[in-house]
Amino acid sequence: MEPAFIAAAFAGGLAATAVRLPPLAGFLIAGFVLNGMGYTLTPELDAVADLGVTLLLFTIGLKLDVRSLLRAEVWGSATAHMALSAPLGALALGAIKLTGLSLLQGTDWTGLLVLGFALSFSSTVFAVKVLEGRSEMGSLYGRLAISVLVMQDVFAVVFLTASGGGLPSPWALLLPLLVPAAPLLRRLLDRIGHGEMQVLFGVAAALVLGYALFDLVGVKGDLGALALGVLLAPAANAPPLAKTLFSLKELFLVGFFLSIGLTGMPTWETVLLAIALLLLVPVKGALFAALFLRFRLRGRTALLTGIALATYSEFGLIVGALAGEQGWLSDDWLVALALAVALSFLASAPLNTRGEEVYRAVAPWLRRRERADLLPSDRPIDLDGARAVVLGMGRVGRGAYDRLHEAYGIAAVGIEHDPATVERLRAAGYRVVEGDATDSDFWDRLTLSDEVDLVVLAMPHQRGNLAALESLGADGHRPVVAGVVTHAEEIDELYARGADEVHHLYGEAGRALADDAVRRTMEG
Repeated sequence: MEPAFIAAAFAGGLAATAVRLPPLAGFLIAGFVLNGMGYTLTPELDAVADLGVTLLLFTIGLKLDVRSLLRAEVWGSATAHMALSAPLGALALGAIKLTGLSLLQGTDWTGLLVLGFALSFSSTVFAVKVLEGRSEMGSLYGRLAISVLVMQDVFAVVFLTASGGGLPSPWALLLPLLVPAAPLLRRLLDRIGHGEMQVLFGVAAALVLGYALFDLVGVKGDLGALALGVLLAPAANAPPLAKTLFSLKELFLVGFFLSIGLTGMPTWETVLLAIALLLLVPVKGALFAALFLRFRLRGRTALLTGIALATYSEFGLIVGALAGEQGWLSDDWLVALALAVALSFLASAPLNTRGEEVYRAVAPWLRRRERADLLPSDRPIDLDGARAVVLGMGRVGRGAYDRLHEAYGIAAVGIEHDPATVERLRAAGYRVVEGDATDSDFWDRLTLSDEVDLVVLAMPHQRGNLAALESLGADGHRPVVAGVVTHAEEIDELYARGADEVHHLYGEAGRALADDAVRRTMEG
């Protein structure tokens, strides 16, 4: 790979971070700068970008509960949005055509409908990057966004097959045999251990059994990687595998963002058209939010999910290329679409970063439009009889919960945002409520009675701890707050926000280890 690609990506990511933008915004700008300097997309960079997207979809599958796709708020909103946004996009492009823009003059209504369809898709890569950066992949709105994106991937496969992208081979009928073979693969994953063999297993499953096998029989390879991840998701070692592949996937995805800027050299006309298309992005996000409200979701969930999905998708480039091959669109459209995709990323990145601020500004308006019969996960939270609340039921949270119960006889309730963890802990006898402490409405649904005199902050990220401290005591009752941090510099930050006790996770573990060792030595 060109050394300039690596240098430009690093410089762009560093500059974006310096101005508090996600690094991906810097990678996109770096791609356009390289384009302006005369660099073009190389086969090596294209291969790296494809690897990144494939591993991304595989890791999504490892974390995906396929049952979530069967929920009405997922398949219903995804289907309704596509059915509405595709013709709306075509009509908007038809209106732009009346301005005399030459790129649109040779495009008939078939081409406009194809473009509207392409623009209806949202970027999986962008949404996952944003959600992972905010540690909200497991939140209600994060899971909803990912599920909708998976449904869009299914629509993509149907379109590619039906539009002349090639009918699947008859051998594709054998792909369902992977389902009965999945238990063997899961058993192998659980027995293979950790380290390099686990990484190699994940790469082989994603690229060989997933991408290559599906591509061989004429089915979209990316869908194969996603399918293999879903089949492996029930394995005990699936979460560690996803964590192991995280850095590898992140590195390859840098190539994806660079490749968008290197797709082609924009002209003034394609720039103007891309800017015009960018004006439709808020409409796209608002339509998603309206549909989610209709499907009994709260205003915050609807808005944040809509913002996460308010981008154009890399799939638009695939549709543009296919439409060009069919003669529906001119080749210049691919450059315009690439620029529109990139601009939508740049515009949405800071908006997603400030999503909570946006919600607070429009919360009263949204709440008036919520359904009375909200989904069960959005209803008031009952803490009756609890004296302690543990926010975050990971290993640290469970340890605190067990200690409170076993050593002190204190009735506690755990709060956890991951529904799979909630279900598992409830089966084990824990009293756990599904909730997201970073959700401002969560605190509206949660009433801390005077009986609750202790709150333990055991969330893995400081942002959640800070959000909880800001919300605690809003109703006048302020319990004792104890927190755990993983970085020493975060201790003073929690104390400044009003925490009563703060401990450094690894420092406390080291002290406990030394105390136990010395006590054992003295006893011997």
